[in-house]
Amino acid sequence: MPPKDLFSLHGRRALITGSSRGIGLALARGLGEYGAEIVLNGRNRDALAQAQSQLKEAGITSSLSSFDATDQTAVLSAVETIEQNDGPIDILINNAGIQRRAPLEDFSREDWDALMATNLNAVFFVGQAVARHMIRRKRGKIVNICSVQSELARPGIAPYTAAKGAVKNLTKGMATDWAKYGLQINGLAPGYFETDMNAALVKDKDFTEWLCRRTPAARWGKVEELIGAAVFLSSDASSFVNGHILMVDGGITACL
Repeated sequence: MPPKDLFSLHGRRALITGSSRGIGLALARGLGEYGAEIVLNGRNRDALAQAQSQLKEAGITSSLSSFDATDQTAVLSAVETIEQNDGPIDILINNAGIQRRAPLEDFSREDWDALMATNLNAVFFVGQAVARHMIRRKRGKIVNICSVQSELARPGIAPYTAAKGAVKNLTKGMATDWAKYGLQINGLAPGYFETDMNAALVKDKDFTEWLCRRTPAARWGKVEELIGAAVFLSSDASSFVNGHILMVDGGITACL
């Protein structure tokens, strides 16, 4: 394959969970710019419609699939509908995620269950449902959104760290079981990025100063800076990359 075609996603369909805003929407735009047809997912159909309008303005073809990624029955039904009505899902990006912050000794069972349902269970539910079709076709790309917290902890978010650490090893497990069928399953691990989920931290002067001192790049990341890594892991350029966690973190995990 000529090098110029290695990163092309033309003729491929990408389902991106949690893609009505933030990192998910940025990755939808990025993969779409490289030729992929996008399936936007989230629970709020109005928000998805707004995201679809943004993509349309950029010349990117997309469809909507509004389902709750934490509901396995809904996931199975939605994936079957996409496969039958839209066509094969060639790329899955498991992006849906939430955050809850509290001292660990005070962390509620309700918040723990919500974190695990969205940040871990959904990765398994959607990953398994999509992989069953990919396995029959002997090809497919799954990119699980991990985190710098897949490797490092920070006060107040121990359950999030636990979930993202589990996603890292689930990614390795998926690769171990499914690589033999022609699938590539990898993780994309953002560091600290300016997103809606991190809005309070971005506005916190003390935290931002700490982050800039702690990160070799000395700044917050921009969501657009995740696109290159996502395209690489979704394209033929990564045909022999499996079970890898690609850190996009400004160097924060590289130093003390």
